[in-house]
Amino acid sequence: MDNLLKEIERFGDLTSTFTLLDVVLVFGLSLVLSMLVGWVYRFTHKGVSYSQSYVHTLVILGIVVAFIMLVIGSNIARAFTLVGALSIVRFRNAMKETRDIGFVFMTLAIGMACGTRFYLLAVFATICMSGTVILMSRLNLFAKVIRERILIVRLPHDADHSRLLSEAFERNLETWHIISVETVREGALQEVIYSVVLKRSTDATRFLEMLRQLNGNNKVSLVLGQQEIDL
Repeated sequence: MDNLLKEIERFGDLTSTFTLLDVVLVFGLSLVLSMLVGWVYRFTHKGVSYSQSYVHTLVILGIVVAFIMLVIGSNIARAFTLVGALSIVRFRNAMKETRDIGFVFMTLAIGMACGTRFYLLAVFATICMSGTVILMSRLNLFAKVIRERILIVRLPHDADHSRLLSEAFERNLETWHIISVETVREGALQEVIYSVVLKRSTDATRFLEMLRQLNGNNKVSLVLGQQEIDL
C-alpha cells in the first residue's frame, strides 16, 4: 500500500511540471500559428500542385511538435526516448516543391517555440517568417525569365534531321542544341529533342506549322523548360 501511495505521489510530481493553463496555451497558440502558416502557404502557392492534405499536415505537425516539446521539457532522458521512438517512422512521400521543405521547418520551429513556452518568440517568429514569404511572393523576388524551350520533333527514321530542319531553325531560333535522339513506334520514326531559344520575332504557332510541313505532319511539340514545369 505504501508503494502504491509513493507511485501516486510520484505521478503527481511529474504532472505538476506544467499546468492545465500551459497545456491550453500550447495547444491554442500552436494551432493558431500553424494555421497562419497554412494560410500563408495557400496564399503564396503558385502552380497546379497545391495539396490541401499537405496544409493539414503542417497544422498537425505544429501541434504535435509543441506537445512533444512540452512533454520533453528539460528532461534529457525523455528527449532520447522520444528520438528513439520517432526514428522508426519512415517517410516515402517526395516533396513536389523545394519551398514545401521550408514550410515544414517553419512549422517545426513554431511548434518547438510553443512547446518550450516561448510564446512571444513563437508569435514574433511566425509574423516575421510569414511576412518574409509573402513579401518575396508579392515582389516576385529572384525571378528569372526562362527563354529556353524544349522542342520535340518526330521524323521518318531515314531522315537527316540536321539538314531537314536547319533552314527553319536559322530563321526562327537564336540557338539550338540536341538533347537526345531515339527511335519510336518500333523504329518507324525517330524522335529528336532540342533545347532551343526562340527569336523575339518568332511566332510559335507558325514555327510549329512550318516544322510539320517538313516532317511529314508528324508530332511536333514545344514545351516549357524544366524550371517552369509544375507537375
